[in-house]
Amino acid sequence: MRPRSIIIIVIILLIAFFSSAYVVDETEQVIITQFGKAVGDAKKEPGLKFKIPLIQQANYFPKNLLQWDGDPGQIPTLDKTFIWVDTFARWKIVDPLVFFQTVSNVSGALGRLDDIIDSAVRNFITSYPLIETVRMTNRELDTFEAGIDEVKDKSPLGEIKMGRRMITKGIMDQAQPKLEKFGIELVDVKLKRLNYVEEVQQSVYGRMIAERKQIAEKFRSEGMGEARKIEGDMEKGMKRITSEAYKTAEEIKGKADAEATLIYAKAFGKDPDFYSFLKTLDIYKESMDKDSSLVLSTNSEFLKYFKGYKGE
Repeated sequence: MRPRSIIIIVIILLIAFFSSAYVVDETEQVIITQFGKAVGDAKKEPGLKFKIPLIQQANYFPKNLLQWDGDPGQIPTLDKTFIWVDTFARWKIVDPLVFFQTVSNVSGALGRLDDIIDSAVRNFITSYPLIETVRMTNRELDTFEAGIDEVKDKSPLGEIKMGRRMITKGIMDQAQPKLEKFGIELVDVKLKRLNYVEEVQQSVYGRMIAERKQIAEKFRSEGMGEARKIEGDMEKGMKRITSEAYKTAEEIKGKADAEATLIYAKAFGKDPDFYSFLKTLDIYKESMDKDSSLVLSTNSEFLKYFKGYKGE
């Protein structure tokens, strides 16, 4: 056999080998198809595998968890409150053969998930009041706002009978049987985000503002009342202190005047003429200055000290 022919045969064998060999990764599973139809069981174990070259084809599917993210939608609750609901889920392919035969690929599976999960979410959201979707239990809220007890009777939260956790579990239980026929296992479903629609948001914000204004007005009223009470007590205390101080001052002044009068009486009692002389000088000082003019008789008692009058 010619060397050239040997080389051609070797090349053909190499091409056949590489076209027949394929590798299954730890995160993958493979379905072998022949002329578009599945052949044999799914290849789930990792390693080097072989197929008939050119005739058979390897179709890879992920083995790990996959993500489904629903489109946010407007859904009415049982108490006729319209909310925006955004949901996400985690799923995986558990039967790649059935998966391939029914939805063919991941894109086709996501379309089925849209229909089935969205339908289940809508069914459960519309079957329960808003508070059931928002809260999980009837436990007391961790946050506390002073004065909120004054308005809680006007906006009761209501009692939780189902709760958010049970609603998401119910969504899974309803959706899973419908996904089994596609070789899909639904691992988890969660409500990613809940919010009021725009019209309801404005109404809720308005009610919240009104309630906070009511609480603020109550605090202002109580504060003003307390301020008036403090001011009254302070004014009453000031008047009491002033009255007691005035009383004490008058008592001290009275005692001082009495002592002064007694001292004056004792001092002037010893020499009445000297006392008369001092008092007259005080009168001179108060009644006369350089601009004063007096017309008096020479016998006036008022001028007796100017005349050198010594008295009897």
